[in-house]
Amino acid sequence: MSEKLPGGSRYSVLGGARSGLAVARLLADRGASVFVSDSAPEEKMRSAAIVLDAIGVAHEFGANSRRVLEADTIVVSPGVPSDAPLVKEALAMGIGVVSELEVASWFCPAPVVAITGTNGKTTTTVLTGRMFADARMSLAVAGNIGTAFSEVVGTLKKDSLAVLEVSSFQLDYIRAFRPRVAAILNITPDHLDRYEHSFEKYRASKERIFMNQGTGDVLIYNDDDEVTRAAVMRDAPAAVQLLPFSTRRVLNRGAYLSAGGVLTVVAGAKSHNVIAAAEISIRGEHNLANAMAASLAAVVMGVPPASVRATLRNFKGVEHRLEFVRELDSVMYVNDSKATNVDSVWYALRSFDRPLIVLMGGRDKGNDYARLREPVKEHVRAVIAIGESAGKVRSAFGGIVPVETAATMEGAVSAARGLAHVGDVVLLSPACASFDWFENYEHRGRVFKDVVRSLASGA
Repeated sequence: MSEKLPGGSRYSVLGGARSGLAVARLLADRGASVFVSDSAPEEKMRSAAIVLDAIGVAHEFGANSRRVLEADTIVVSPGVPSDAPLVKEALAMGIGVVSELEVASWFCPAPVVAITGTNGKTTTTVLTGRMFADARMSLAVAGNIGTAFSEVVGTLKKDSLAVLEVSSFQLDYIRAFRPRVAAILNITPDHLDRYEHSFEKYRASKERIFMNQGTGDVLIYNDDDEVTRAAVMRDAPAAVQLLPFSTRRVLNRGAYLSAGGVLTVVAGAKSHNVIAAAEISIRGEHNLANAMAASLAAVVMGVPPASVRATLRNFKGVEHRLEFVRELDSVMYVNDSKATNVDSVWYALRSFDRPLIVLMGGRDKGNDYARLREPVKEHVRAVIAIGESAGKVRSAFGGIVPVETAATMEGAVSAARGLAHVGDVVLLSPACASFDWFENYEHRGRVFKDVVRSLASGA
């Protein structure tokens, strides 16, 4: 049945992967005329074509034609660059350009908890969702985490919750998206190739998460991160309730460690001693920060502190983020494939008290490895350089620790095993995108795990 839509009646969707297909279906179900365009070769898009044909949505693959511009609104998938020629032309012509996140929000009856940040988004989103689920609340967890918001929005009701991982790419083209609770975990250089190599443009994109917030809304932010704190203090709407968190100092509101190392939450007029930091199941200072952000979101939305405590004791983390794979011949193997930037690797290197053999490299996004020189010197026994950026990795660390180059994941794991001593950790923490050798970071992590699990003891 047709209904009046905020973006008009004709939509072109750029990108035919998961989020593109989900938003195409969502719009078609609401009576819109939808056209999907993806420049990927037709042979790669056969499954997408089957889905689109089944729901009666016109499509093209192999190139983006000018038919895309025959629309009231263009919906861009996260993988479509903001400076794509058709996007720039559409904006110049006055055609609306929005993200899939924005479109899904038009149809969401439930309050939204939205989480962004350069690092920690996935862990915090999954942890927050687990807190709500453990408290028997109705919810959907979606967004940049892998399930499109458009795919689940139809399952939500007014008394449900939408917990969303939100990327800068998704925020670039929001208009009215307004989370009841927004969280900014940190803002450090990443994806600068998508922002004209401007950190300020990337920072401004992250800030868009709170641009539509107002009275009754909450903004959670990392008070330890200078860029994030300054952005919030400078630009957050005056009516928003600000709740900072800090792993380093006591605050008068938000989340912090009180005497004895207890994670404490102060929201409204109430203070809750939630859990001793030592009892939190996920390791590292960065995960303590993630736990604080999640705890604030949960308590604000009505989860009892005792339930938050139980979740923090039992939560085991997410796949591809400091994920234990196996211990073989007294060497631990850990998959941190989701560490696609320098800052993620910095935290990973500081999360272990055992010497590390680190597999690092891939498709470089303009990385500056200077930040890693000290933790590499302190924690790393050797580096295995992989992927397109192997040469850059070798140059960055060759004067600090031994560096070997590998041409395959199998070769990298073999080289790491040969260098590891009893008690060491072999850590895949690439600091780079995966698109040189793999489809995505998940594919890279799965291949690493398969190779590690195939190793025979004593070989």
